[in-house]
Amino acid sequence: MRVARLHAAHDIRLTGEPVPVPGGGEILVRVTAVGICGSDLHWWDESGIGDARLTRPLVLGHENAGVITAGPRRGERVAIDPAIPCEGCRPCRDGYRNLCPRVKFAGHGVVDGGMREFLAWPASLLHRLPDRLTDHEGAMLEPLGVAAHAIDLGHLPLGGNAAVIGCGPIGLLLIQLLRATGAGRVAAIDPLRRRREAANQFGADAVADPAAITDLDDFTGGGADVTFEIAGTGPAIELAMAAARPGGRVVLAGIPADDQIAFQASAARRKGLTIALVRRMNEAYPRAIRLAQSRTVELGSLVTHEFDLADAAQAMRTAASRAGLKVIIRPNAPGQSNSVGP
Repeated sequence: MRVARLHAAHDIRLTGEPVPVPGGGEILVRVTAVGICGSDLHWWDESGIGDARLTRPLVLGHENAGVITAGPRRGERVAIDPAIPCEGCRPCRDGYRNLCPRVKFAGHGVVDGGMREFLAWPASLLHRLPDRLTDHEGAMLEPLGVAAHAIDLGHLPLGGNAAVIGCGPIGLLLIQLLRATGAGRVAAIDPLRRRREAANQFGADAVADPAAITDLDDFTGGGADVTFEIAGTGPAIELAMAAARPGGRVVLAGIPADDQIAFQASAARRKGLTIALVRRMNEAYPRAIRLAQSRTVELGSLVTHEFDLADAAQAMRTAASRAGLKVIIRPNAPGQSNSVGP
């Protein structure tokens, strides 16, 4: 089978490897779609993410969809939950499997992800895709789950004001979920015009380049009850703190390149802000599938580029350039790379 492995920063090589043999409780899946996430770009640019470093050539990709190849579920289209928790630690027993300190995560550390034609994965983490959802949408369920988890952590009051700082795919999914869950005013901030246009399309009431905002209080409607930071940069974190009202909440979901988060403590303290950090998602796939199937959230139009596995490096460069929104790799669709959106 064809496999795309990251050997070093900006060095992805296509190789031929044996098809994996499923272990106990695993099923072989033919991978049909892999989304490129911001965390994949950390591996691509920095040979690591946070305190995790590249120790061997790694197959990236944790936003995966595929088709089961054998057994009673043969032919079933599935979304693949990328996190394998240990099930024995305190967080797992308490229902917080996303906080498992021994979790194995696709495309991270020594666990190979989905940028290959086949992978063997635990059957319990393969969620059946309704016929109405495409393979692309199946891959997008993972970022939708992250956005839903961020919403949970925000505790936005019904009719409350929210601000989203960073309008990449997860930020745009957040905007849609905020609209669906009864937010009052949704303000969206991003320096890229394309993403601001998408934020407006998906329901933001006010959209701005951070450099162009002259009155943040007015822009957010008197200060946001909850701000969601999805950019992973120091200025975005400072902006999230500034945009929140006194007594508000700040949800930090971005991943900084230097593994450090900093903000003006006195400003946050005087406001009495509550700060929550997003760790992936928790038990989100069934809910994400329902949201996507009902079209409460639009996933397909977020996909702007599609590439064959042979062009994985070009796909990563495209995603890193922020030229579009979501970039998808199709491991089992040999052919020319092409854009499927504006």
